[in-house]
Amino acid sequence: MINQAFRALVVEEVEGKVEATLKECTLPDLGEGGTIIKANYSGVNYKDALGTIKNGGVIRSYPMIPGIDVIGEVIETTDLILKKGDRVVVTGNGLGVSHTGGFSEIVRVPNEWVVKLPEIVNDKEAATIGTAGLTALQAISQLEKIGMADKSPRILVTGATGGVGSIAIAMLKSLGYETITALSRKKNEDYLKLIGATEVLGLEEFMPEKIKPLQRQEYDYVIDTIGGESVAAILPQINYAGGIALCGNASGISFSTTVLPFILRGITMVGIDSVQLSNEIKRTIWNRIGSELDESLLSQIGHVEEPLDNIEQV
Repeated sequence: MINQAFRALVVEEVEGKVEATLKECTLPDLGEGGTIIKANYSGVNYKDALGTIKNGGVIRSYPMIPGIDVIGEVIETTDLILKKGDRVVVTGNGLGVSHTGGFSEIVRVPNEWVVKLPEIVNDKEAATIGTAGLTALQAISQLEKIGMADKSPRILVTGATGGVGSIAIAMLKSLGYETITALSRKKNEDYLKLIGATEVLGLEEFMPEKIKPLQRQEYDYVIDTIGGESVAAILPQINYAGGIALCGNASGISFSTTVLPFILRGITMVGIDSVQLSNEIKRTIWNRIGSELDESLLSQIGHVEEPLDNIEQV
């Protein structure tokens, strides 16, 4: 059993304010679980940032160690399949939200949350991909189920410079899709074309002055990472029998639309959740990432590697 102290970022509510501080912790400070992991990497996600501010809507009780994903190696486990030294990844399931998370040198989680990393994915690649990559790949998989894989589709990705958007574009390019439009600021055009986009549109040129129930059919499939009223503008532009995967709400949780794109063009809307995915689906996604994602494209996706000592500034 681990009995020495280790460091972790602890979020606490102090006199009505939320404070995040790097502190020394011991095993009793961690959530319950049968597997103890030495953390090598944890990505910094939008959800983690919300967890460090008051009324961020992520953390419900304090103190809490944020970090919604972690990559590392097993130190101890009661699991019958896992063993000491296994390289593993944990995402979702309340990690860093209702259960102490990845911004810690030592992480303890229930056995059933742990997924062994395939040999073809190294720790740093897994950290770059993280929860955002799982979400992107799940969105792609769901759209392929409704026909995207059988066509040469026109694909739109919103929030394209974010983690989900960037990995979605790189994966789509890796899979051979040739027409990928990125919705982002024009200043990001060089970067987005480097990772696989064929066209970049700014929101100001994309959004019409007036959103009509049905408009010119511009896209076959859409991966939307931002939500909000941009979804209302996208739906009327989706081609007959196309589809949209919704997986984010950075621009809001609501939008106004009509039933016409659904009943006159037969489009499909699918919701993407990466928190409660089964380990079977996660393993499938990680294996697909390892075998099909072009490493040269992944290496272009912007990321900064920092030690835990700098986590308060990150």
